Amino acid sequence: MLPAIRSAFARHGMTDVRTTRESGDERNVALAAITDGSTTIVCVGGDGTIGNVADAILTSSSDTRLGVIPAGTGNDFAKTLGTAGASLEVVARRSVESSGTRVDVGRVEDRFFLNSCGFGFDVAVLQELADTRWLSGRAVYLYSALRQLRRFRGVNVAIQSSSAKRERSLYMMVLIANGPYFGGAFLIAPTATITDGCLDAIAVADTSSVKRLGMLGAATSGAHTTSRAVSVERAPEFTLGFDDVPFYETDGELHRAESATVTLRCVPRALRVITGDAGLKEQPQGEKPAEINTVTFAFTQTRKE
Repeated sequence: MLPAIRSAFARHGMTDVRTTRESGDERNVALAAITDGSTTIVCVGGDGTIGNVADAILTSSSDTRLGVIPAGTGNDFAKTLGTAGASLEVVARRSVESSGTRVDVGRVEDRFFLNSCGFGFDVAVLQELADTRWLSGRAVYLYSALRQLRRFRGVNVAIQSSSAKRERSLYMMVLIANGPYFGGAFLIAPTATITDGCLDAIAVADTSSVKRLGMLGAATSGAHTTSRAVSVERAPEFTLGFDDVPFYETDGELHRAESATVTLRCVPRALRVITGDAGLKEQPQGEKPAEINTVTFAFTQTRKE
């Protein structure tokens, strides 16, 4: 993609393209761009890469705007922004326009996330991925998910928010969603938006491996939310209690929590973004417009073998 990216952005006056050297390097590259005075960063990569760049912007306390060119497996945040199907020319053009919108992000411990933070089955799949070296691309995700449908034992979680308190119960998965998409193939939180100041908790009760498979199939269209085994709740903050210190994932990146009690919060309108031509509603009234004289940096992620 890199030659086409250079060409498309050069036509709009942007020639500074920075690439990563290894996995995880995108955060340092983004921080360097911010230090150099960039007011817009366009990230090329998957949800994990984009999430790391967004985290760099947010932790730097800058007002740098984020654009996305999808180049990963799921590309969930690009779908939400409306750039998943946009051409490089469209993204480049919109990178120098003054329009923009502010979106919510989620925060768990000292990390920000764009799409979701998950506990349970999705974490087990990521851990399975680390042990599956002989497949790549979508095939490795499918293989790992099918294995964990049978092997995963569920996770005990108590869920508390401002509107409800649920005692500890066994779940297949608890996902705290900022946006509607998850895992590339799933409409996990159909009514979630990234502009409402809240997060959506999707809690899927544990069941047999056959019913788990059916639940995942229904989740591709958002139909899983009609099941009695699924609860959906919207709130600005959730506190989850576990039997032990859990692992969790944010935008596909695996982490270990600091304690057995984990609090997740919505941070309203924290991040300025570039959307596609048919994306989110642009420029809410009263918002300060982005500067036109920006330098845009596009990043590519390289896999460390």
